[in-house]
Amino acid sequence: MSRFDTFVVVDWSGGNDRGAKPKKDAIWACIAREGQTEEPVYLRNRQVAEEWLRDLLEAETAARRRVMIGFDFPFGYPAGFCRALTGGDDPLVLWDWLEKQINDAPKGNNRFDVAGEINRTIGNGRGPFWGNGLSRDIDGLPRNKTAYANDFIERRACEQQAKGSFACWQLSGAGAVGSQILMGLPVLARLRRHLAGAVSVWPFEPLDTPVALVEIWPGLINPVVKQAEANGELRDAAQVRLLAGALSRLDPSALDEMLAVDAPEEGWIMGLGHEVRLIDTAREPIAPPPLRNDCFALPAGVAWTPVEDALDLLRSRLNPVTGTETIPLQDAFGRVLAQDVIAARSNPPQPNSAVDGYGFAGGAAEGSHVLPLTEGRAAAGVPFDGTVPSGHAIRILTGAAVPGGVDTVILEEDVTCDGVQIAFRGPLKAGANTRKAGEDVVAGDVALRVGRVITAADLALMSAVGIARVPVRKRLRVAVLSTGDELVEPGDAAAAGQIFDANRPMLLSMAQAFGFDAVDLGRVADDRETLRARLDAAAQSADVILTSGGASAGDEDHVSALLQEAGAMQEWRIAIKPGRPLALGLWQGVPVFGLPGNPVAAMVCTLVFARPAMSLLAGAAWCEPQGFDVPAAFEKRKKPGRREYLRARVRDGRAEVFASEGSGRISGLSWAEGLVEIGDGERHIRPGDPVRFIPYGSFGL
Repeated sequence: MSRFDTFVVVDWSGGNDRGAKPKKDAIWACIAREGQTEEPVYLRNRQVAEEWLRDLLEAETAARRRVMIGFDFPFGYPAGFCRALTGGDDPLVLWDWLEKQINDAPKGNNRFDVAGEINRTIGNGRGPFWGNGLSRDIDGLPRNKTAYANDFIERRACEQQAKGSFACWQLSGAGAVGSQILMGLPVLARLRRHLAGAVSVWPFEPLDTPVALVEIWPGLINPVVKQAEANGELRDAAQVRLLAGALSRLDPSALDEMLAVDAPEEGWIMGLGHEVRLIDTAREPIAPPPLRNDCFALPAGVAWTPVEDALDLLRSRLNPVTGTETIPLQDAFGRVLAQDVIAARSNPPQPNSAVDGYGFAGGAAEGSHVLPLTEGRAAAGVPFDGTVPSGHAIRILTGAAVPGGVDTVILEEDVTCDGVQIAFRGPLKAGANTRKAGEDVVAGDVALRVGRVITAADLALMSAVGIARVPVRKRLRVAVLSTGDELVEPGDAAAAGQIFDANRPMLLSMAQAFGFDAVDLGRVADDRETLRARLDAAAQSADVILTSGGASAGDEDHVSALLQEAGAMQEWRIAIKPGRPLALGLWQGVPVFGLPGNPVAAMVCTLVFARPAMSLLAGAAWCEPQGFDVPAAFEKRKKPGRREYLRARVRDGRAEVFASEGSGRISGLSWAEGLVEIGDGERHIRPGDPVRFIPYGSFGL
């Protein structure tokens, strides 16, 4: 995580004691470590807050944990104020000066009087402070800005950049921070003195001590705070919780970027200019609902389940089980969108030329036309600075923003040019050879829908509409486990009656090809307790488990037995060839697909059932494989009652099938390039008859 162990965010208050019951506009704080936040703490007044902060920092330093603690009020004033008041430019000297002037108690303080005295000393009694919030008048402190005068700049450099921030001179009124500064800096000065040598202040000092004090503003993550507030959370508590969590989840390099600021007198708002990253990091993942324990239960009385019914049941009962995260655009290929992507910018952002040529206004009627050329040209990335006069033309290149005074472009091949004027023949419609702003995507529109698996083309689209970070589902973790005493690893010595494990490498590679994270659980012999322990481990490391073998009703079929014991197992006897028994269950809430032990049946059942089901679990749409009708190059008679899948490939436009339908012939999987699907009814297929061929690529392989 970060080079800091503990992150604390404090929402300060300049007012009096707020009472025992937690409420808004008070002091709130929150602690976060390694991305996990504690419950926000309500601190009724500054005296309670100071004691809480002192105890916290003493405990953290004793535990050798480095602490970053952020406060939501300015650490410095606009340039020149510090020197006018203290004779120097060191803002920490100003902290100590204010600590000596401010008297603070739970029910009252002298901040307005101190501000009035400062105004009388350095501001001719009319500023820089204003906003007397008391009923009595204070000499030198205006109640409003009617008679206000300020010899200093109104805002620090960071406040000029931070939209919605308030100037530090305003002491009262909605959003004012002036009182928070006057009442906050003395507390920080005492904390520095109490922990002498252990505290450094950013950006005034190197952060090489156990405790770092930083200025931060929850307004930087306001969209996320507003969402939490809309869900009923108290705003003050929400913003310290969300901001502390975001800071603790930041990559150390990202934190270093935010700290790389040079503002020795005025200070700076940490994270300013990095709002998108902070918002993305603060945004809380959507928690998927749990799967029901009976999600695989078949209707009463069902003995043999048609393939289509089995698929419909899976489609209706499964839901996403993965969390969400926000990642850089360049890392998003193959990931599943966790929410709609809203275009931040139109594409194209402004009208532009679709060709190389010459631009002018109004189109052209039929006949010959000669137009004088305006000096200069418009090129992509180098717009023309000015407006083209009416009746004039300008050289314009493909992709260039259309200059003012231009709405039509004629191809250079249709123009004669002598460098001073152009000649061409009409007619040419107004708007010809130009692209309108937003004709592809308009800013604010949905560019891509939630649940989409991101393609290379999607990356281009998101780039074009200004998306730098993408909300995605975390990758589905698919654990693969082979069971059976008869299995040995390829390359090991195989005794009589033993076979090499062909399923695990096949299923692991299939999971990876589908875009999931494959978790290799290895092999387990026919021992129930060993299998139980392996399933327990899988439930902690995976979102879905694929087992092969041990999924029927035999004495050594321990997968089925354990799922039955857990009370969450269904054996679907599916009317399919190859395949038939498919054990489905939940182990500690994690879905388990018990595949047949035969590799041919295991692969077919994975493609037909597990693949679309895992797509839903991953947060994507149900994936229907795309099949194609092609003439058969074979003859086959099929009885009614089961759907059959034949290993097949297409040659010379006709579907060939593997010479043997035996499910023990693994070579047929390698020989094939897809499957021929034959429906549930009776069928006599002759050469030339249409059959449905589904290439492996349609399943994602």
